[in-house]
Amino acid sequence: MKILVCISNVPDTTTKIRFVDDNKAFDKNGVQWIINPWDELALTRALELKEASGGAIEKISVITVGTKDAEPVMRKALAIGADDGIRVDTEAKDAYYVAMQIAEAIKDGGYDMILAGIESSDYNGSAVGRMIAEFLEIPSVSSVSKIEMEGGNISLKREIDGGTEVMETELPFVAIVQKGIALEPRIPNMRGIMMARKKPLAVVAPADGDALTEFAGFELPEAKAACKMVDEDNVKELVNLLHTEAKVI
Repeated sequence: MKILVCISNVPDTTTKIRFVDDNKAFDKNGVQWIINPWDELALTRALELKEASGGAIEKISVITVGTKDAEPVMRKALAIGADDGIRVDTEAKDAYYVAMQIAEAIKDGGYDMILAGIESSDYNGSAVGRMIAEFLEIPSVSSVSKIEMEGGNISLKREIDGGTEVMETELPFVAIVQKGIALEPRIPNMRGIMMARKKPLAVVAPADGDALTEFAGFELPEAKAACKMVDEDNVKELVNLLHTEAKVI
């Protein structure tokens, strides 16, 4: 069995967001890039499944759509434990374009299980995983919080209102995973970092195709008002501010 984990290259959550070109493009200068947190948990779970499979899972691959500046994040995924990686050498334009590029790059790869985070922490689109399944014409299961393998059978669990839903599907399939798929993301150790330098990272040309959407512009949220201090004995003023300004009561 072969598992593929889709990796998105996203800004660190502490990054100060800035825009350029009349607020039409994200300013990448000085940005610290990380693996999308949901994708990192998906990779962690894939590695756990491989270790517990007794050799049934032979390889775990990672893939991303991005330019050369995405390679450090891919090398981190290899350091965490992935066996090899694929980078589609093009800018990630929109969800449709990314899903199409991934599907074209892996259509002959023979992957049995494809894992994708439920969303990315930059655009929160929640669309790429399902689109990959549609392009490949294979089943997909969304909002997966647990994947188990036992005797060749794979069960997928989803949290629903009032309980848990357990599902099975045929191979190959796409699992769109959410919080709970793994407890904590793995941290690469020194041995993994050294080994990652020698692991294969293929760079493939993008397939022909265009994005279906484009960003017309970005707007930052309004700056927060200055903090108002209320004397601890002035309950009336506190209630008034909560009612008239904060509008929480």
